[in-house]
Amino acid sequence: MIAAAALCPCPPLLAPGLTGQEEALPELRAACAAAVARLLAAAPEVIAVVGPDERTGPWPPDGRLDVAAYAPAVVRAAETAGAGGRPSLPLSLGIGALLLDEAGYAGPRALHGVAQTEPPAGCLALGREIAASAARVGLLAMGDGSARRSLSAPGYLDERAAPFDAAVERAVRDGDLAALGALDPELAAALLAAGRPAWQVLAGGMNAAPPETKILYADAPLGVAYLVATLVPRP
Repeated sequence: MIAAAALCPCPPLLAPGLTGQEEALPELRAACAAAVARLLAAAPEVIAVVGPDERTGPWPPDGRLDVAAYAPAVVRAAETAGAGGRPSLPLSLGIGALLLDEAGYAGPRALHGVAQTEPPAGCLALGREIAASAARVGLLAMGDGSARRSLSAPGYLDERAAPFDAAVERAVRDGDLAALGALDPELAAALLAAGRPAWQVLAGGMNAAPPETKILYADAPLGVAYLVATLVPRP
C-alpha cells in the first residue's frame, strides 16, 4: 500500500551545478526537499519513483541523472569522474533519484518510466501494481504542469494552460484522486503538461479515501507550472 506520496516537478535546473554559483528558484528547491523529507518520514519499505518517459517500463534502481547532457561545457568532467558506470536515466527519473540522494535516502528504490502516450487506464493500473509491491510504499511522482503559461514559455501562451493547472492543483489540494485520474491526456499533451501520466499513476496507487494533502509550491515562474505537494492516506 502507499504509505505516503509526493509530487515534484523535474526541470533540469533542480540539478546542482547547472545554474552557476547562484541557485535558481531556491523556493522550489526547498519545497521539493521538504516533500521528499515527508516521504521519508513515513518510513516506507521502498520508494517508487515514477515519471514521464518515451516508453512505459522499469529502469535500473541504481541509475542516475546524466547532468552533463544538459550542460556539457560546465559539468561533464566532474560528472563523468563520479558516474561510476551507472545507467543514465531519463530526466524525470533522474531528478527523482537525485532528490532521494540529496535527502540521504539509501534504501530500496524502484524506478518506473511512463510513456507520455500511456492512456489513463494504463497509468491507473501501474499505480495499483506499485501500491501492491510492498506493505509500505513511498511514491514520488515526478512531472511538470503545462509549459504554455506565458509568451516566453517553451510552448508559447495557451489560454487553456492556467485553468488546467488550477484544476490539477485543486484536485491535489482536495485529495480528489478521481479528478486526477480523469485528466484528459489529449489536452495535457497539447499543453505540454508532462506530469499527467505520473499524476494518474499516483491516483491509481492510493486508496479511494481522500488523503491528507499539503501544497508546498505552486507557481509558473518560467512559463512552466511547477507543483510540489505531499499526500498521506488518512488512518
